[in-house]
Amino acid sequence: MTEIHQPAGLAGQTPSRPPANRRVLIGTGALLVTLTNAVIFVLPPLLPIIQAQYALATVAETTWLYTALTLGGGAGFILLPRLADVHGDRNASVAASAFLTLGALIPAVGDSYPTLLAGCTLMGFGGAAQLLPLGFLRRNLGESGITVGVAVQVIATGAGIVVGMIGGGVIVETLSLRGFFIILTAVCAATTVASYATIPHAPPAERAGRIGVLGTVWMIAWVATILLTLTQGLVWGSAALVPLGIGIVGGIAWVRVERTSSSAVFDVALMKAPLVTASCLSIMLFAAVNSAFLLLLSTYAQIVPDALRPADAYGLGLDALETGLLMAPFAAAFLVRGAVLDRLLFNGRGVPVFVTGALISAAGLAWLAVAHDQRWQYLVGAAVMGLGCRIGYAAGFTLVQMAVPEEKAGMAAGVAGTFMAVGFAFGTALISGDLSASLVPVPGTGLEVAAKGLYSIGYWLSGVLALLVVMTVLISRARSGRRPQAAAS
Repeated sequence: MTEIHQPAGLAGQTPSRPPANRRVLIGTGALLVTLTNAVIFVLPPLLPIIQAQYALATVAETTWLYTALTLGGGAGFILLPRLADVHGDRNASVAASAFLTLGALIPAVGDSYPTLLAGCTLMGFGGAAQLLPLGFLRRNLGESGITVGVAVQVIATGAGIVVGMIGGGVIVETLSLRGFFIILTAVCAATTVASYATIPHAPPAERAGRIGVLGTVWMIAWVATILLTLTQGLVWGSAALVPLGIGIVGGIAWVRVERTSSSAVFDVALMKAPLVTASCLSIMLFAAVNSAFLLLLSTYAQIVPDALRPADAYGLGLDALETGLLMAPFAAAFLVRGAVLDRLLFNGRGVPVFVTGALISAAGLAWLAVAHDQRWQYLVGAAVMGLGCRIGYAAGFTLVQMAVPEEKAGMAAGVAGTFMAVGFAFGTALISGDLSASLVPVPGTGLEVAAKGLYSIGYWLSGVLALLVVMTVLISRARSGRRPQAAAS
C-alpha cells in the first residue's frame, strides 16, 4: 500500500517568515472561517422575509441568491488561495475581507433585490477567505502549521454554520433586512482591519510564480457552469443537461491543457499523488452529505403539522431560531479534539480515517431516515453527523496539504475548496429534486410542500453518498498498491 507518509516539502524546512503572534494569528483565521460560513448559513431563515419584502413572485427567484453565492464562491475558491501564494497572505486576506464588506454594503445601501443579488455574488467570492488560514497558518506556525490550520478550518466551519443558522433566527425576530446588512458591513470591515493588522506582511511564498489568466478564466467558467446547473437544474429541467455537458467537456479539456502549461492555475500533477484525488472526491462527498442533511433538517423542522391535512401532517413547527438551535450538536461535534486523527494521518493511515468518518456519517443518516419525528432524534442525528463530517473534512484537507510544499499551500487549499463547493451544490440539488418529487397542498394558502415520505428517501440517498467515500478511498488504495507492482515487473 502506498500512501502519503510525510508532508511534501516539510522535511528539513524551517519557516522563512518573521515570527507571528500564534494566538492572534489563530484567532484571525478562526474569525475568517466562522464569518464566511455564518454568512452562507444565515440566509435560509431570511428567505421568506426576502421573498415578501421584495415581492418576489416565485421561490425560484429567491433561490437565485444561493446561486449567486455559489457562483461567486466557485470563482473565489479558485482565485483567492492562489493569489495568497503568488502575492502574499496578507494581501489575499485583506482583499477577500474587502469583498465581503462591499458585498454586505451594496444591499445595505441599495435595499433592493438586484443589489442583494450583486451583494451575494461579491460575498460568495469573498467567502473563499475561509480557505486562506490553511495557507497563512501553515506558513507562519512551522511544523504544526498543517495540523493547526486544518483544526481551525474544521472547528470554525462547524461554529460558523450554527452561528449563521441561529443568527438568522435572531435577525428574523429583531432586525430588518437593511439593519442586518448594515451590521454585517461593520463586522466585515472590522475583519478587514484585523486581517491587515495581524497577518504578517512577507514576500510571496511562491516568488517566481504567476497566475495564468487564460487558465484561471477558463477554470472559473467550467466550474461555474457546473455549479449553475446544479443550483438551477430543478428549475430548468432537462435543458440543464446542456450546460452540464458543456461544463464537463470544458473541464476535461482544461485538465489536458493545464498539464503542459508553464503557468498552470493548479499543479495537475498534484492530483496524481497517492490519495490526493480520493481526498478531493471525499471532501466533495462529505460536503454533499453536509448540505443534504442541513436542507432536510431545516425544511422538515419548520413545517407546521396543524397547517396540513391530517393525512399529510408532519413537521416540528419550529421557528428559524429554534431550528438553528437544533443544529447545535452538529457544531459541538466539530470541537472534538483530533490528536489521534492527526497521528493516523501523518503516519499514512488516511484510508481508515476516511472510512471511519464515512461510516459514522452513514450511521447518523440511517438513524434520521427512520427517526426524524421528534426533536431529540434530530439532536442525536446532528451530533453523529457532525462527528462524521468533522473526521472527513479534517482528513481531506490535511492529506491535500501534505502533498504540496509550503509555497503551494494556497493552491492546495483552492483545489480542495473547489471540490467542496461542487459538493455543496450537488447535495442541495439532489435533495431539492427529492423534495419536489411529490407535493401535498397546504390548505387555504395555494402552497405545496414535500410529501412526508420523501424525507426518509433523502436521508437514505445521503447515506449512499457517505458510503461512496468508502468505495472511493478503497479503490484509490488498491490502485496505489498496483503501481509499485507494475513498476517492479
